Amino acid sequence: MKPENPAGVLGTRVPPPLPATDKRLTFRLEPANGAVVLHCRGRIIFGPEARALTELVADVLPAVRRMVVDLDGIEIVDSAGLGELVLLHMWAEAAGYSLKFASPREPVRRLLELTNLIAVFDAYDSVADAVSAMRNEMVFSA
Repeated sequence: MKPENPAGVLGTRVPPPLPATDKRLTFRLEPANGAVVLHCRGRIIFGPEARALTELVADVLPAVRRMVVDLDGIEIVDSAGLGELVLLHMWAEAAGYSLKFASPREPVRRLLELTNLIAVFDAYDSVADAVSAMRNEMVFSA
């Protein structure tokens, strides 16, 4: 099993600029009690936004093994974005990593409830609750 290594993955990341939009998806990474919190702001929608989220999680999660995706700054998730969240959840679970979602706003929470994904994802009301829940989890390398 590789040791957890959050060094070098923390900070702010912004995907390449999108034409004619001011609602692009941005990210900020910060450590939190043995995990990394990925704060997201903007929209998780079809195109570069959804792809950027997947690429960032796929890049960082193997190094840190425990991550909370903070959805508090997410305004909207479309079907492609929802598919990316499902993909991330399935990939992390299969690889033995701990990936949790936290603080979805009401429209996003309603979408997760309507699609019954709230029961599939590890979704919490706050980042603190999500970090606390993963504190005693064992993570493995596939």
